[in-house]
Amino acid sequence: MAPKSTKPKDFKEDFWKSKDIKISIGDIVQDEVSGESGEPVEMGPTPKPHVTDLREWDMKLMDRYEPFYAPFCDMCCLCTYGKCDLTAGKKGACGIDIKAQQARMVLLACCIGAAAHSAHARHLLEHLIEKKGKDFPIDLGMNIDIEAPIIRTLIGKAPKTLGDLREAMDYMEEQNLHLLSACHTGQEGSSVDFESKALHAGLMDNLGKEIGDIAQIVALDMPKGDENAPLVEMGMGTVDRDKPIVLCIGHNVSSGAGVIDYVEEEGLEDNVEVCGICCAAIDITRYNQHAKVIGPISKQLKFIRSGVADVIVVDEQCIRTDVLEEAKKNQAKVIATTDKMCLGLPNLTDEDADKIVAQLINNQIEGALILDPDKVGEVATKVAMQIADDRGMLKLLPDMDEIQEMAKECTECGWCTRVCPNSIPMMEAVMGASEGDFSKMEALYDNDVCYTCGRCEQECERDIPIMSMMAKIGENKLKEQRFNMRAGRGPIQDVEIRKVGAPIVLGDIPGVIAFVGCTNYPEGAQDVAKMAKEFLERNYIVVTSGCGAMTVGEYRDEEGNTLYEKYSGDFDAKGLVNVGSCVSNAHIPGACIKIANIFAKKPLEGNFEEISDYILNRVGACGVAWGAYSQKAAAIATGINRWGIPVVLGPHGTKYRRLYLGRTDKEETWQLNDMRSGNVVNGEPAPEHLLYAAENREEATVEIAKLCIRPNDTSKGRQLKLNHYIDLHKKYFGTIPEDVYKFVRVQKDIPITYKKDVMDILEEKGWEPRAIPQEPSIRDFKEEPKKKANGK
Repeated sequence: MAPKSTKPKDFKEDFWKSKDIKISIGDIVQDEVSGESGEPVEMGPTPKPHVTDLREWDMKLMDRYEPFYAPFCDMCCLCTYGKCDLTAGKKGACGIDIKAQQARMVLLACCIGAAAHSAHARHLLEHLIEKKGKDFPIDLGMNIDIEAPIIRTLIGKAPKTLGDLREAMDYMEEQNLHLLSACHTGQEGSSVDFESKALHAGLMDNLGKEIGDIAQIVALDMPKGDENAPLVEMGMGTVDRDKPIVLCIGHNVSSGAGVIDYVEEEGLEDNVEVCGICCAAIDITRYNQHAKVIGPISKQLKFIRSGVADVIVVDEQCIRTDVLEEAKKNQAKVIATTDKMCLGLPNLTDEDADKIVAQLINNQIEGALILDPDKVGEVATKVAMQIADDRGMLKLLPDMDEIQEMAKECTECGWCTRVCPNSIPMMEAVMGASEGDFSKMEALYDNDVCYTCGRCEQECERDIPIMSMMAKIGENKLKEQRFNMRAGRGPIQDVEIRKVGAPIVLGDIPGVIAFVGCTNYPEGAQDVAKMAKEFLERNYIVVTSGCGAMTVGEYRDEEGNTLYEKYSGDFDAKGLVNVGSCVSNAHIPGACIKIANIFAKKPLEGNFEEISDYILNRVGACGVAWGAYSQKAAAIATGINRWGIPVVLGPHGTKYRRLYLGRTDKEETWQLNDMRSGNVVNGEPAPEHLLYAAENREEATVEIAKLCIRPNDTSKGRQLKLNHYIDLHKKYFGTIPEDVYKFVRVQKDIPITYKKDVMDILEEKGWEPRAIPQEPSIRDFKEEPKKKANGK
């Protein structure tokens, strides 16, 4: 039950003469301002929306985009009545059916993902308030007046200081608690209501990320929407192996910043290398561009096995849980730095730094849990400097001759290939190595075709150290493993939104494509970079974050340039914009929200439904999580979907159990309310899906172009978008898409290049022109419509 509002009691005029009166002053409410005018605005209908406050919007989305379930498991094992078989219409002991169970697991995944980002944000926020003070101002620079668009929309006010972010944190944590409770046995029983709650969890994930990134941008002086953020070095070949090396893995920048601070304070910049894997790498290079990026999450086991890192600093999220075991194999030291991942290590936070160093270098302890980022910096640096020389004398990987002999132990049982998530030909690569041909293993190493999960090694009946063999073979190409990436810039500037708002909404810029998420790619990392390159060449705006941003940077064109070198960091046509780490993802829907606010003058405060409806029908944006694997990625995509932005997943994305698919055969679901004319009009499947899984890069590329089509496109904009859709379909499948007639409203929509072909299809389908809505919406009219679709 949502809290009830309270009204002040009526007191007599002389109430002040009464005894024992206590006066309590709560929050002081001030007029909020939205937009660039600075004028006070009226609060919208849903400030701080509770779990059910946006339920009607969710139902509208699901009426159009029905949840499609692909059970990854058709059993339920959550309580002691189980296991319960839910196949063939059977129900569990609690009464739950398979649809509700799949939706419950989706909600649980989204709750876990939202909790990971939110807990990260809370930890970071409190740490930075402790260092900078709660009154430290939120200043994102001269070109950003609409800071925190998600907070403004959901909370109903703009944060002015770090301390102000606590209100949004408190709200989000409360919502997450209610959502997780719905997963308990004997709670929710409806699949669509589980989905509504999952959408709310995704929205809370968006909010948590925005809080976390704004806090670290302002307090750690990271780039503030800088389109010219510096290029930073990336790749295993960028690290100087002759120096002591501290490796940071995870997502929370606090400990990595502590290492960098200590190195700078002691004047050791030329003596110690600080590098990172996963989002920790992105954020330490936003903090200091001299840090190095090793690469995305898929580089973890390769780099740890290589033995290059002397000290491994881990914080939270997406870290191999056997990192301590792997580090012990090559005598590297591990420092855990958060309560999320303690690894069974002794808590030495309150111990003297030099005593901790002594215990580590004398092998009295395997590692340490240190919850003070400043102390982490001192200990990690001192330990790395003291053990680097001795570790440099260790033989950490087998020689090439030894690899050949190890490979000869292979019995060709084929289990290494069978257990591989992508069924890559690992056995063939091992057999090739046994004959002295290492090219097949090199091919799997390159571009992260092999994710290095290590399953093959665990399954091998001959205990062949396949991952160590691959790490050694990869060393032969170290010189080639040098790339770069533009440092994460953070939010999109208001001035950029003013420039591109109209072209995006009208369709002159064909779309905004965001490549985000993890690296569980079906056929290696190059697919992501090739998709990004395809859309950049076609004048789309391409945005990246997290592992997706690093993956794009690992590709070089025919001239040897990375895409970050070839394209500018402007949020404009042909711009390649790296917003930053996973928490920086929030700036992607944030840009769409700002288009509604700055270009269309839609108020933000408490106005979620109107903003989302505007984005769904007018902003041609599409997310791509080609290698999504984690619960965080599930929450990210689901939150994006609630704003009305479609997302394309790779084939592994089906393991999330649920997609949101439109039905083009149900024409009534695509009807639109034209808010300006008051009429109901026939629409088109635009966007056709909210959450779609493609089997390969070719299918994904075509689908992304189609998912950028919007009802609000002008005929000029629709021509442009259909031209790309048709051209890509012909490029990859050799034909004009059969459904092109569904997206032609009037003949002016038809691309000139393909006019004859399209007209033939229109004639075959018995096509008739239809009205173009002036203000398309799926929201209800305040009054009865003047005219229904088909003239009724």
